[in-house]
Order: sequence, then structure tokens, then C-alpha cells
Amino acid sequence: MSLVFAALVVWAAGWWINVRLANGPSADSTVVKILVPAIFGLTVVVIWELLVQGFEVNPVILPAPSAILERLLVEGPRLWADFHQTIIKGAMSGYVIGGLAAFCVAVLADRSDFLTRGILPVGSFMAALPIVGTAPIFVKWLGSDWESKAAVVAVMVFFPILVNTVAGLRDTTVMQRDLMRTYGAGYWPTLFKLRLPAAMPFVFNGLKIATTLALIGAIVAEFFGSPTVGMGFRISTSFGQLALDMVWAEIVIAALAGSTFYGVMTLIEKRMTFWHPSQR
Repeated sequence: MSLVFAALVVWAAGWWINVRLANGPSADSTVVKILVPAIFGLTVVVIWELLVQGFEVNPVILPAPSAILERLLVEGPRLWADFHQTIIKGAMSGYVIGGLAAFCVAVLADRSDFLTRGILPVGSFMAALPIVGTAPIFVKWLGSDWESKAAVVAVMVFFPILVNTVAGLRDTTVMQRDLMRTYGAGYWPTLFKLRLPAAMPFVFNGLKIATTLALIGAIVAEFFGSPTVGMGFRISTSFGQLALDMVWAEIVIAALAGSTFYGVMTLIEKRMTFWHPSQR
């Protein structure tokens, strides 16, 4: 019970500190904006550790954060190999391929109403395909290595990027397009100097949505066929061995990778769309 009481004290202390920071004179500073979520996350981890130890929870049900951290330190090389196989090879490759394909198709569809009316419903159909159905097919076609995972990811990220890019390219007003025509600008100058810059907020919205889809797709696809390396493979086999600390270690790495990936896209968006009202 002493550990449970300690958990309550930690929660109260974390809550008090965050309230003081969030309502203080420096609430809008960058340091405080980083400290508040960091303190909240640290508080949750400490309470998790104390409650697991206090109630003597079976590690098979819920391992303590200290056990997960130990696994991260001990299994560093193996975890890095899984990360390289799943995130860098599978997720990133598929993300780039799917993003480039979606962007090119969006530009082609923008020039033809016929293509727009035909491609968007097909894209919607592709987005509705369950990954548990498409992943085994791609594994059968492309083998069990990272190429099949990249294909799954490319299909998953294609539709959100396509829809957002098409919407962005159509976001300019009639007056803006008429002004470009009065300057004698054809389709391509208008595209690169007016419509693409105006579409950037929409494009980045699709890219940010696709970051999480890419990681989910690459990990889940490995459940249906993979060499003896990869985050999905490791989660599946470790769960079968009741090594839940290893499963949680992979989950932590996936969460950190996803958050970092999303954060990088957000920073790039701020640099490229600094003129947009949403970035002011």
C-alpha cells in the first residue's frame, strides 16, 4: 500500500507542477510547451512502475517500465535490426513510393475531370481494402522480405495523399487563376507558381496522416510473412513466448518512431507554409 500511496503523491505532484507551468507567466514559451507533456509522460511512467510493483502484477499481464527499459538496453542490436527492416526499409520505402505516385496521379487528374471522376472512387475503394486481406496477397506476389511490406504501405498511403493533393490543387479562386491568365501564364507556370504553393497545406495534411498509416501497415504486414527479423515478426513471436517486455519494447520504439516522423513532417510544413494563416 505504501507504493500505491507513493503513486498518488507522484500524481498530485505532477498535476500541481503542470498547473503552475500551464497557467504561469511563461505558459506560451517553447520550454514550457515541451516541459508540460514531458512531465505528464514521466508522471504516468512512474505511476505505472509503482502500481505494477505495489500490486505485484504478473509480467505476462503488464511488465513494469523498468523491465521494458532493461529489455531495450539488453536487446539493442536486435531491436535496431528490427527497426531497420520494418521502418527504414518497409515503411519509408512504401511511404516515398506511395506519396510520389499519389502526387503524380493528382496532377494528372487535375488536368482531366474524367480522370478525377474515375480515380477518386477507385482510390476510395483501395483505401477501404482491409490490410489483413491485402498483406497476404502482396507477400505471395513479392515474397516475404521488405518489398511486400513497402507495397502494402504504398497502397495505404496513396489515397489520403491523393485526395488531399487534388483538393489542394482546386483550392485557388477563380480570380487568382484569371489573374495568372492575364499575365499570359499557361498551365505549368500557373501550377508551379500559384496552385502548388496554395496546395501545400493540403498536401502536408495528407503526408502527416500517411505517417501513422505507413508504420501501422509495415508492422501489421509482417504478421503474414516475414524473414526472421522485423518489428511485426518480433511482436508476434515474443507474444507467443509470453515475453511481453519485448513486445512493449517494440511498441515503445514504434511509438517514438511514429512521433518523430510526424514531428519532422510538421517542421517541414512550418518551413514551407510559413505564409499560411495556420502557421502564424
